[in-house]
Amino acid sequence: MIRDRPVTARRFSARMTRVGEDFESALRSVAIAAPDDIRPAAVSLRDFAWRRGGFRVAACHNIASKRPMTDAEGELLATSVFGWTSSDPWWCSPLLALSSPLPAACRFESEPFWCNAAGFHVRLPNPQLDEIDRTDFAARAFTRAAILVPVHLPFGQIGAVSFTLRDKESDDLSEEFEAHATPLGLLARQFIAGYARLRAEPRRLPPTSPLTKREVECLKWTAAGKTDVEISMILALSRATVRFHLRNASRKLNAVNKSQVLFKAAQLGYVTI
Repeated sequence: MIRDRPVTARRFSARMTRVGEDFESALRSVAIAAPDDIRPAAVSLRDFAWRRGGFRVAACHNIASKRPMTDAEGELLATSVFGWTSSDPWWCSPLLALSSPLPAACRFESEPFWCNAAGFHVRLPNPQLDEIDRTDFAARAFTRAAILVPVHLPFGQIGAVSFTLRDKESDDLSEEFEAHATPLGLLARQFIAGYARLRAEPRRLPPTSPLTKREVECLKWTAAGKTDVEISMILALSRATVRFHLRNASRKLNAVNKSQVLFKAAQLGYVTI
């Protein structure tokens, strides 16, 4: 028995090495750098999810957009790669982002989680998820249970990938989540980030917008609801100086009013709204 232990250890080590190499290969295969990469990357994500736990994939690069994900030829990934049919038309539902609890949860959580009618199950507590309406969960979410990977991108864009079992009656994914959430999350983020970067819509933001310390301070207090007079008192500046800094920030961010300058500053990470 003592002589067998080193052999067993070596075999285990070799197996772990192969698993790691397989995952590294899968991670590279879902990367997207050009339009022709989209379809093979989607196929790789689909096949990995199926091999790992028999999961079906539903992917969305922007929960605020009505445009479904397509390959270089304009073919819908939902139908041509991920295998969804007209009986599951989640990708063309215009109100999905507003009515489904799944994208709603992705707005409040950035780490993978799984969910069913009983709630949203995360590794670290997130009380905000408890406030989301789960009435008629299966009908509104198009599934009884799912593993969700939120993908938070630059400029406030949120993508998401869900993984569901082909058994539509299953409503408990706790074991599957513990076993597969980490690798599925890494691959989903790689896939969505690459697609979103490639399909990014033009932004009316300068490539560099170096705001000064005072400009950022004035914007932060404005975002907190303070008036110019109140900000001048807080920062010990004149009202004219506060307005000067806010005007400069608006000019640098190509904003036309206070709401837009706050929105753009938040997109660039200068302030939190």
